[in-house]
Amino acid sequence: MKSLGTAALFLVLTLGGSALAGIGGSSTVSAQASKADTKVETESTNTPSPAAPAPKPDVFYDPGLLPEPVRAMRDKILEAALSGDLDKLKIVIQTNEMPPVFSFGEDKGDAIAAMKEQSNDGEGREVMAILAEVLEAGYVHVDKGTPQEMFLWPYFAQYPINDLTPPQIIELFKIVTSFEYTEMKEFGAYNFYRVGIGPDGTWHFFVAGD
Repeated sequence: MKSLGTAALFLVLTLGGSALAGIGGSSTVSAQASKADTKVETESTNTPSPAAPAPKPDVFYDPGLLPEPVRAMRDKILEAALSGDLDKLKIVIQTNEMPPVFSFGEDKGDAIAAMKEQSNDGEGREVMAILAEVLEAGYVHVDKGTPQEMFLWPYFAQYPINDLTPPQIIELFKIVTSFEYTEMKEFGAYNFYRVGIGPDGTWHFFVAGD
């Protein structure tokens, strides 16, 4: 009977040890799983979120929506540009409140000379054609309520160049070539000619670059 009791005790101890080992193993597995879940959650939290898309300005096409002074100046410039007569454009420049900027870092006093210099035909008419195309494009109203408030043509100057739709690309190709468009996408922005007219009708600039 004593031998049977010893054997029974041994069996109980053996089974109990196995049960305890099982409990301890389960606790270890659960702890490891919890750590793994925490790691995955941490990695998910640290994953950078996608960059927000660049904001797109409101684009307008109707000149009738412009303030009267702005619309009047735009019409005068456009009429002179379409005439191909630099003297007519010179009159518009001379009646402006201040000489518009036609180039960066050069003499602002002789806009006609600047246009001739920038035009491949040597007469300024190529640049006049660009001026007309720019003013016939859509426009944006920027910096409202500030001293820098401006109506700006074409709207591409303020629009994410890599987000243009197919119809917008067709609009752009009226002003630039496909090669220039490819370069702009690599640069990250429109960098061709643009026109700025203040809300009081003052013609501020007709420049290329960025």
